[in-house]
Amino acid sequence: MSYAVKEIFYSLQGEGARSGRAAVFCRFAGCNLWSGREEDRAAASCTFCDTDFVGLDGSGGGRFEGPGALAEAVAAHWPRTSGRPYVILTGGEPALQVDRPLIDALHDRGFEVAVETNGTLPLPEGLDWICLSPKGRVPVVLDRADELKLVYPQAAVSPERWQDFPAEHHFLQPLDDPARDSNLRAAADYCLRHPQWRLSLQTHKLIGIR
Repeated sequence: MSYAVKEIFYSLQGEGARSGRAAVFCRFAGCNLWSGREEDRAAASCTFCDTDFVGLDGSGGGRFEGPGALAEAVAAHWPRTSGRPYVILTGGEPALQVDRPLIDALHDRGFEVAVETNGTLPLPEGLDWICLSPKGRVPVVLDRADELKLVYPQAAVSPERWQDFPAEHHFLQPLDDPARDSNLRAAADYCLRHPQWRLSLQTHKLIGIR
């Protein structure tokens, strides 16, 4: 198995339940809901993605032959200090490539392994943390997650549809588009009126890190 990776970098998780935690981000190339090309965005199943996941040309990116090679590349980004190593497998859509041998290889190197997924594809066993971010009306095949992070507002989906999904945490994250200030106010208001939801901010953008 080879893995196509856009980039690997070390930063702080900026969103959701583990916001502020140091992590290695391994961003896989490719997504099943959008090609990543601007000319295809309007017709895509997900039209608001703010991430470049096309190609292998990001920092630390490339094609890795086998789970050991990719796990070693991830491990090289973790500082040699105390604290359990933490990796976030993201994309694009990581479920297109992530498999159990890769998870095992990361565990062998001491990593706690998280994934950020749109939930439209099955995930292998062994993951330590699953963050599900549903997109529009696209069917989700997952039946549970550790956290559900819903970008808000989305014309095709409402929080009511997801409020009872089995997850420990339910987050609304304001859509980052030209109306982001009004999106933030709308998300905050919704959380106040429906306190089972919590507000997630993209704090990495607020403090100017990746």
